[in-house]
Amino acid sequence: MLSARSPAALLSLSDRNGLAPLAGVLRRHGYRLIATGGTAAAVREIGIACDEVGDLIGHPPLLDGRVKTLHPKIMAGILADPSIPAHVADLERFEIPPISVVAVNLYPFEQTAARDGTTSAEIVEQIDIGGVTLLRAAAKNHARVSVLSSPEQYEGFAGTLGRGGPTPDERRRWAVEAFALCERYDAAIVAHFSGASRSARVTKLRYGENPWARAQFQHDAAGAVRLPEPLAGKALSYNNLLDVDSCLRLLARPEPPRGFPHEAVSRRAVVAAIVKHTVPCGLAVRDSAADALAEALGADPISAFGGVVACNAPLDAPAAHLIAARFLEVVAAPDFSAEALVVLAARKNLRVLRFEPLLPERLLSAPKVRSALGGLLVEEPDPAAERDEWTVVTPRAPSAEQWRDLLFAFGAVRFVKSNAALVARGESAIGVCGGQTNRVSAVELACLRAGSAASGAVLASDGFFPFADGLEAAARAGIAAVVAPHGSIRDQEVIEAARKSDVALVFTARRYFLH
Repeated sequence: MLSARSPAALLSLSDRNGLAPLAGVLRRHGYRLIATGGTAAAVREIGIACDEVGDLIGHPPLLDGRVKTLHPKIMAGILADPSIPAHVADLERFEIPPISVVAVNLYPFEQTAARDGTTSAEIVEQIDIGGVTLLRAAAKNHARVSVLSSPEQYEGFAGTLGRGGPTPDERRRWAVEAFALCERYDAAIVAHFSGASRSARVTKLRYGENPWARAQFQHDAAGAVRLPEPLAGKALSYNNLLDVDSCLRLLARPEPPRGFPHEAVSRRAVVAAIVKHTVPCGLAVRDSAADALAEALGADPISAFGGVVACNAPLDAPAAHLIAARFLEVVAAPDFSAEALVVLAARKNLRVLRFEPLLPERLLSAPKVRSALGGLLVEEPDPAAERDEWTVVTPRAPSAEQWRDLLFAFGAVRFVKSNAALVARGESAIGVCGGQTNRVSAVELACLRAGSAASGAVLASDGFFPFADGLEAAARAGIAAVVAPHGSIRDQEVIEAARKSDVALVFTARRYFLH
């Protein structure tokens, strides 16, 4: 039985993905659950006790649900500072539980407004008032409140409870994401009611790919993607923007496909990537930013010269010193310590960017637009619901470590120009080759760049092997395991070549060409 002083979590979720594990881990750690009506019912259905907001505030939902959480007992529970005696006294006087976790989804305004046949009244009802207020209140008080604005954050939050709770930096990061979500949400509402389907901003650039070309950057100010924030250094150039885009996409972790052993999923969390002329030339996953950057920068230091580097974790002073010791064009991260900023800002030609933690994933879900033949090619994002499927097609199966490296390598090779091959070991890219007109050359050059380290490593190919020679080239270099899409009329010959060379071969159901 939880006491009145038990920590409380407020849940108001229209998107119930991840609700069951979130509610379960909160309850196991002693949280009292308080939720709006539909969310409370869903929590109870899975056998977990949950109070309704109406029971706490003494009112049922009013005005057909337009007013549910806008009440002093809710706002005070979220905004109270326990270090201030007057705040504590107010909570005790009015029997208000301190709320230290707020998980909220906003009404799907954009989806509703974009749907054909939707009436004005239906669109208006999808303007979230209480949800935005809850997010802003929790984000304001992030010094003591964890605000979760997306199901993608639940697993990371649950992991923090296992080690005693989230750090101030983690709560601050979630707060930034909540504020950014509210900003995009409001911008979408403004764009809709102003009659503008797009709210474009145009920035003139010094020049294009070459000094004689005029160029500009256009983006949708009301879109889902919020641009990185420049903190130091010169303005971004045309080529910088292309490289930053390519580099940030590398930070998105690949989802384990069907057929992938659960025990082989990486437990490391920090990714560092380096791109030169939109081509990856360094990528590593480690436990800290400094370790990931050191590994990525060390894989191909010659190619990394003058490149763009990005990391999915805040950079501290050790990480900053690694970057400052090299000539790089851009460094991007979700945040920087004060000392790291001092170190990096001293490099006057180094552009320092801060981006939203979820930006890499949002880039992957945004449409791709390119010019061709005087017109535009538009490609919709990869459907998130369609997971790849992997199948071992040789007697020899990959080891757990090789499985881990295969997923890492295949997740990275999709961002290398086709035909592409990538050699990896220990969740680090040690040989990358792209833009080849035949696959066997891509394999040979990737292995050549890996050198002696290719022996015992794994290799990923972005497309199928049209002949067995590509697999045989990998085997000659000492590659121990290969992942590639199936689909060649000579798949069986490729499988036989792998079997003869004692190479573990895994076929994927999907390919990822990058033209």
